[in-house]
Amino acid sequence: MKMTPALLIIGALMVFWASSFIIVGIPSLTMKETPSEIWRPLSAEEEAGHKLYVKNGCSYCHSLFIRINDWDIGAERIAQAGDYVGVEPAILGSERTGPDLSEDGGEHPDDWHMAHFMNPRYTSPISLMPSWEFLGKREIEQLTAYVQALGGKGADQRVARQRKWKALAVAAYNAGPDQNVEWIHSQVPEVWRHMPNPYPASEAALQRGKRIYQDFCINCHGPIGDGRGPAAKNVFPPPLNFTTLRRHLVDNKYIGGIFYYQIMNGITGTGMPYFKKHLESEKIWDLANYLGVFFVGYTDANLDPKGIDASFEPEWRNPYPPPAVNEK
Repeated sequence: MKMTPALLIIGALMVFWASSFIIVGIPSLTMKETPSEIWRPLSAEEEAGHKLYVKNGCSYCHSLFIRINDWDIGAERIAQAGDYVGVEPAILGSERTGPDLSEDGGEHPDDWHMAHFMNPRYTSPISLMPSWEFLGKREIEQLTAYVQALGGKGADQRVARQRKWKALAVAAYNAGPDQNVEWIHSQVPEVWRHMPNPYPASEAALQRGKRIYQDFCINCHGPIGDGRGPAAKNVFPPPLNFTTLRRHLVDNKYIGGIFYYQIMNGITGTGMPYFKKHLESEKIWDLANYLGVFFVGYTDANLDPKGIDASFEPEWRNPYPPPAVNEK
């Protein structure tokens, strides 16, 4: 067969249409409009937020689906086709410059999202995300409503949990600063309240903790740990003032385990998120030592009960005595 321009064109078209059928046609024919177990229709407010999400190109940095190979990032559920029934246009995105948002509903309370959209550096100091303050309060509320719906019925359960604990956190805050701290500490399991920091507060550890604080904490809790960072005006209850914690040491000496538990799990209902997916264990302990030494004036590092020192640890004696009883 002699190759001619006409034959070349016909062959190219056949390859194109065959590829299109395989890539687009077959998936379209096999897709089922059967809702998944978490699906629910979007409200009018959430629909408006979805339009804003599409219009402003949020999918250029965020995806809206979790894959099987995403288990290692702490995923709770793999996305299903039935999660997106009736979503028009269904823009799932493929970029992960920012986190995947498919199950983001209820991960944070509404006011955290408001602060985040106003200026992402308020809640994530090293975020690359641009500010969306130009949208105005009303459209940010709609965008927040949409993000809080991501995850369907599972998101609704998480949002309800946020609102339940926010009511309790607000009541504790309004009761006064000491009552607020006592309430927060009372939510930490007993075993953590009597657990000292297992890592020494060496110079290197404190420098590591300082870097972590600057990367994750400073815009809420402020440069001096007084809870007056730029995000404070957008979240309620406001961030905790670490400098008041000296009189709240458990048994006059333990605080490291409390820091660890709250950094790891966050405080649901408040602007304090969990960091168990962001920070490894040693980084959380380093951060706890930094908070203790520089803002509380004390660390319980290397107190009993303690085990065998890790092989990399330098010789270190704790130079930070607990406060006298009458100092609390």
